[in-house]
Amino acid sequence: MTEITLRIQQGETERTLTVNQDLFTIGRLPECDLYLPFGGVSRRHARLVKTVNGVWTIEDLGSKNGTQVNQNLISNTQELHHGDMIWLGNASLEVLFTNTVTHCTNQETIAEYASKPRTIFHNVKQLQQQWIEADSPEGETSNKDQTIARLKDLVDIAKNLCAAASIEEIFSQVQQVVFRYLDSIDRLALLIDVNGRGQLKLMNAATRDISQQKYLAGEGDWISRSICQKVFEEKIAIQTADAQEDERFSGEHSILVKGIRSAMAVPLWDENKVVGVLYADAHLSSSHWANEGEEELSFFSALANLVASSVQRWLLAEKLKTEEVIRHRLERYHSPAVVQHLISVGGLPDGRLPPAESEISVVFADLVGFTAISERLKPTAVAELLNNLFEEMLQEVFTYGGTLDKYIGDCIMAFFGAPEPQLDHANRATAAAKGMLARLERLNASGFWQEPLQLRIAINSGKAVVGDVGSSQRVDYTALGAAINLAARMEAVCPPSECVITEATYFMLSESSDFKEMGHYRFKGIDRLVKIYQTKTVTQKV
Repeated sequence: MTEITLRIQQGETERTLTVNQDLFTIGRLPECDLYLPFGGVSRRHARLVKTVNGVWTIEDLGSKNGTQVNQNLISNTQELHHGDMIWLGNASLEVLFTNTVTHCTNQETIAEYASKPRTIFHNVKQLQQQWIEADSPEGETSNKDQTIARLKDLVDIAKNLCAAASIEEIFSQVQQVVFRYLDSIDRLALLIDVNGRGQLKLMNAATRDISQQKYLAGEGDWISRSICQKVFEEKIAIQTADAQEDERFSGEHSILVKGIRSAMAVPLWDENKVVGVLYADAHLSSSHWANEGEEELSFFSALANLVASSVQRWLLAEKLKTEEVIRHRLERYHSPAVVQHLISVGGLPDGRLPPAESEISVVFADLVGFTAISERLKPTAVAELLNNLFEEMLQEVFTYGGTLDKYIGDCIMAFFGAPEPQLDHANRATAAAKGMLARLERLNASGFWQEPLQLRIAINSGKAVVGDVGSSQRVDYTALGAAINLAARMEAVCPPSECVITEATYFMLSESSDFKEMGHYRFKGIDRLVKIYQTKTVTQKV
């Protein structure tokens, strides 16, 4: 008959126990079959079960920190074998079967398992209340007193975090708390998913040794990115007593070069969304966190929950400020629908729209006889005329989803097809042009100005580079390329109150019957003949 013996080790204490019953409970309650009053062990932690076939298994009984067999956290019942190492918190149990071929245990193997550094993956929800509850075997009265004290501490921390308006102030509060409560921590870092795209950005870092603070600057190459990413993606807390010995992290550059031995990382998670990671490390041997790390990680996780709420508020405030800046700037150029779309997708990395090649239709609308008009008017009257005219004409550009490039004296330059692609950009451009001509006709009829005004409008379609162009002091959102140059030249051949388009635009139109062939023209700087079409008539808009 197969019998099982457990070799129990906690710290330097070691003893053996023979299991003589088919159901065998292990935990911190005195009534358990194996009483283990050690850190990290739950009241009813795990159970050994002998099946009808004589096979021994182990199952976790919903413990806070889980049960590990040979460094692997078990989720279901798992069969045990001779030499298996069971880890419950800070205690290790070696499994010995009496009917195996070799009755004596290889002492080197035992020592290797017992001393092997561990990496523990914790469920964050299970850690949330552990530090507050002051779960210890000292008695109910001391537990209650300690719980009240810790709750008061968390309330004070929460108040200070709520008062923090910037990410620097938030981190300053976290730094003070961590270095006050956790003597083992050498360095601390706050990483946040600023853009909500799963990319952690180092926001702040600090070290207990102020003289070493300057070495934390830059991209944070001392931080284990693989640990942080795992914590962020899987919503777990990680505590590693020796990262260099764990094959999951041992090859990472930061761990090897910086000599990281112990590290803790917890997600900034308020049960709705993970917004970042709180990370800390220490140049410790594994013995410290093997004995005291459980409680430290519980506190670290409880603190992270408070920090998560403050970071969420900061991210929301920053988003609102950014959206307001973007909206204020873009409303000068784009239709409201385009502005809203750019804001919703975060269309301005680093505050700019990077230049990119786009297929567009560009429109130049020029006021006929502007030189003569400006000769007869005072400068203030000229400005009033242009302001009123541009206000009216731009309504047509925005109605069809166009983008204002710039005002060039008395000329409006706009384009369709960027920043958001528009497959029907040629249709939109010609519709806007017809709308401007019809609108100006109505304005003239209503006495908009002291004399009738006329426009010349030229449109060309093709590839262009569209985006923010300029210096660090001034940036313009504009379109560049040969297609734009040709459209600008075409105004010279456009009759008053008409619109001319190139052959490229003509063949993109879904309905081209409103345009007639005008002829072939040669333009300055363009060494080819260009076929031009012009509007037949301008239909009055209702």
